[in-house]
Formats: sequence, structure tokens, C-alpha cells
Amino acid sequence: MKKNSLHIKIWQYFLIFSLLILGFLWTFQVLFLNQFYRINKTKDIAEVANTIIKYKDNENVANIIDQEAMDKSVCIEVVNEKAYTVYTSMYFGKGCVSGKEQNLKYKTDFIKSNKTRQTYELINPMYDNRTLIQAIKLDSENYAFINTSMDPIDGTVDILQTQLIYVTIIVLILSFIIAYFISRHISEPIVEMNKTAKGLAKGKFDVSFHSQEDILELTELASTLNYAKDELEKTDELRQDLMANVSHDLKTPLTMIKAYAEMSRDLHSKDKKKQKEDMDIIISEVDRLTILVNDILELSKMQSNINELKKEEFDLIDLTKEILYRYKVLQETENYKFEFNHNEKSLTITADKKKIEQVIYNLINNAINYTGEDNKIIINITKEENDILIEIKDTGKGIKKEDLPYIWDKYYKNKKKHKRNLVGTGLGLSIVKNILELHNYEFGVTSENNNGSTFYFKIPTKINRISNN
Repeated sequence: MKKNSLHIKIWQYFLIFSLLILGFLWTFQVLFLNQFYRINKTKDIAEVANTIIKYKDNENVANIIDQEAMDKSVCIEVVNEKAYTVYTSMYFGKGCVSGKEQNLKYKTDFIKSNKTRQTYELINPMYDNRTLIQAIKLDSENYAFINTSMDPIDGTVDILQTQLIYVTIIVLILSFIIAYFISRHISEPIVEMNKTAKGLAKGKFDVSFHSQEDILELTELASTLNYAKDELEKTDELRQDLMANVSHDLKTPLTMIKAYAEMSRDLHSKDKKKQKEDMDIIISEVDRLTILVNDILELSKMQSNINELKKEEFDLIDLTKEILYRYKVLQETENYKFEFNHNEKSLTITADKKKIEQVIYNLINNAINYTGEDNKIIINITKEENDILIEIKDTGKGIKKEDLPYIWDKYYKNKKKHKRNLVGTGLGLSIVKNILELHNYEFGVTSENNNGSTFYFKIPTKINRISNN
């Protein structure tokens, strides 16, 4: 199906609209003019009749009759019981029935009928047009006949139709010109945005969308496209960093595994003790690779919404102690210090134990990798009025304020300053975010420059059965 440009479409619609308006005018001007005229004149003579009846005993009734005749463009004749004319209105336009003998029959018929009001419609022989006459009885001796042509017989109709032809030609020409400029005025900014968007699709993120027109929708479109461009640029940078960081995390342990395997084969083949040390390092690096692959798979599952919560009751304090026990080797070999503070001996909650364990584990890993020179990590669990607050603090350099909204993205924390993590894979915070959102828990981070960062999440007590011992 052939598609037209926006410029052509707007131009076409504007012309169609103009043609519809002109068609509407022609329809009512030509086809319905007579009908409308008849309805209006019927109403006029009825109003005039009512006015004459109302003021028939007024001494100025003649003036009232003349005024009504002039205002409504009708002919008014007052006759006596013998159908002789007593008074005729000053207005006597085309189409009025004259007082000649051949026109007296309807008058004598009404006078003899003894009715108070009667309407007649006849052909006026003078002008050969249909004439509407309303007869009213004023008193026992006087009768009024109000008549008007039912056909617009004067030159007004011809003038209107001729005028309408000129109006149609002028409107069509103006519509053609105005539609052309309006369509260009509206379409040009969109065409420019389309060209810029094509550049964006090719990876050119230095483009900018703008509209010089004071059109709300175009301004909002430009703003939305600029926002999309910024987000795509961030996503592209994150993608590049993700590839670099995953490659780094994969390459380092693989290099280590290869090196120690070669050492074990070539240099330590006869030294069992050295071989065992080599194997321990190889196993450690394989474990690191396993953690990385598992984290990627876990994150993929959560983002695909195929993970389900398996809730159970467990003690949050005991779980945290079990996690901290795993870091005993870091306390002994790397001089790390773990401070665990809690205001309750036991806190039993209902949640997915394995996933909450992974959250705490990943947050501690993050604190280990970014804590200060004192190698100190602080874990606080506080039971508050409406929830349980879990905080993991480090004493590092902190996070810049502009980076806080993005630290939950994959590898964002390593952006442009990647280092080999002591523990974890760089995907930990993204996994934490997915698990806490799955539980519908509030979470966040606070940070001060050179004063460390505090990651936290809250477990509502209203949806958990809490027991204290």
C-alpha cells in the first residue's frame, strides 16, 4: 500500500475539510433554502396575526399593522363583512395578493365560515407563486388577511447562489495555499526529528532533538526522544562495560588456572606439597568462575520472572550469623573486621530463606570490596515499630550522588574503574534488587563522600509473623 508523507496527508485532510464545509453550504443554500424559507414565513405570519389580535382595539392599530408588515415583509389587508378593503398595509412587496375580483373568493369563504382563524395556500396569478394567507376575525364587521409568498421570488436567491460560486472558488484557492503552508509548518519538525532518529539508530548519540514550533505535542515528542537518547546512551555504555567486566572476570581466573596447571605439570610434578597448593588455587579460581556463571544465570531467571518465592519461617539473626561465619577466612588472612549489631536475640520471619540469604551475602560482599583501609564492615538488624531494618555499612569513599540511581544496574559500580573483586562477581547489587522487588520490600542506599555507604532493606512486620526470644 502506497504511503504518503505527513505533509501531503495534512494538505489532503485540510482540502477535504474545506470541501465538506462548502458542500454543506451548497446543500443548505440550494436544496433546503425554499423549505427553510417556508418554515420561517409561516412562523412570521402567525406572529403577525397574534400581534394584530392583541392590539385590534388599540387606537394606533393602523401604525402597528404597518410596523409589523414592514418588520416581517408581509402584506396585511383589513376588509369588512362585504369583503371590501378597509385598510391595506404600507408594505406591498412582490408576491402579495392584490385586491382584484378574482382573488376575493377565499375572503368571502372565510367571512361566511364564521371561523376566528383560517390558513389558506393558493397560487398568486400575478406572480405565479405559492402564497400563504392567514385570515383572522377581528370583530363582527372586520377581518384581517395576512399574506406572504412561500417562494423566495425576488433576486435574493440568485444573488446568494452567484455569491456562493465566487465564495467556493475563493475558499478552494485559499484552502489550497493555507493547507500547503500549515502542512509544511507541522510536518517539517517531525521530518527533522525522523532524520535525527535515524542517526540515533546508527549509534550516533551526539544528536539532539528539538522543535522550534510552539506546539505542545511536538515539544513533548522532542523531550521524549531526548530522554530515550540519553537512556540508550547509558545502556550502550553499560553494555560495553558489562562485556569488559565479564571478560575480565572470566579471563583472570582462566589465566590463573592455566598458569598453575602448567606449574603443577612442569615445575612441581615431583613436589606433592607444591602440587597441592597449585590444585587449591585452581579449585579456588574454578569456584570463582562457578559463582560468576551462577550469578548470571540467577539474574537472568529473576529478570525473566520465572523465579517463584518459596516462603518459610526462619530466624534472621541465626541466618546472618551463619553467613558471617563463611568470612572467617578473611578475618584470619586479610584482617577484615565484621561488626554485627542486633537489638533482639532472635527474629523469626516468613520469607524465601535462600533468597534473603543471597541478599545479605551479596550486600556483605559489596561492602568487603569497597570498604576503607580499616577493612571494617558493620551489619545492623533493628526491630522497629512497623518493620525490621537490615543495614550493611562500609567505611569506603562512598558513592557520588549522581551515581546512586544507577548502582543497582549490572556492573555499574565498576564503570570505568573496574577492579578485580575480592569476592563476588559485580552482579550482586542487581541480584539484590530483583530479589527485594520480588518480595516487595523497601530498599535503598545512603552514602557520604569519604564516609562510606549504607545499603539497607526493610521487612514489614505486618506481613511477617515475628517472634522474639
